[in-house]
Amino acid sequence: MMTVLERINAELGELSKEVQKSLVRVSSGERGEGAGTIWHAEGLILTNAHVVLNDDIRVTLPDGVRKKATLLAMDRELDLAALAVEAWDLPTIDLGSSDSMQAGEWVIAFGHPWGVNGAATAGVFIGQGRTVQERPQWGREWLAVSLHYRPGHSGGPLVDVNGNLIGINTVMVGPDVGLAVPIHAVKRFLKENLNSI
Repeated sequence: MMTVLERINAELGELSKEVQKSLVRVSSGERGEGAGTIWHAEGLILTNAHVVLNDDIRVTLPDGVRKKATLLAMDRELDLAALAVEAWDLPTIDLGSSDSMQAGEWVIAFGHPWGVNGAATAGVFIGQGRTVQERPQWGREWLAVSLHYRPGHSGGPLVDVNGNLIGINTVMVGPDVGLAVPIHAVKRFLKENLNSI
């Protein structure tokens, strides 16, 4: 008989395997490298604008196939970019909502920190808002989470305990605080730039 911790451990392992199916690696030049999230089965991928440094954008799909990507839209203020690769029937991520998230709920961020493929890091949801005290110029919507983003997490998915996408990993603002772009802001970005959600 499984203990409660063993059951939670097994369930989180299964959740990670599912989310990793829609996690890609994004590289742009020698220094630009991060993660991306498959949004649409026909090759639409979301990442951060700061991951996409030049026109030579490459995406490594979950099966290891590397493809050249086209930049469809970018918003530097939101730090979002939409990419397209020639691919079909890609595994997509289930969409969630951050509106109902409460402080203290568990969240998991996926990416490729320090080059480690498909890594997961867990923490808790702190809250959401429009300002960051140390950086008042960042007066836009954020999800604040207590976990450790590292180089390579940028652009990857932030999910709830059901594996649903609630945000796009973006930046650390302190030793224990990371910020993500909330899913509703991502949807708005896609609708305004691609007429798609």
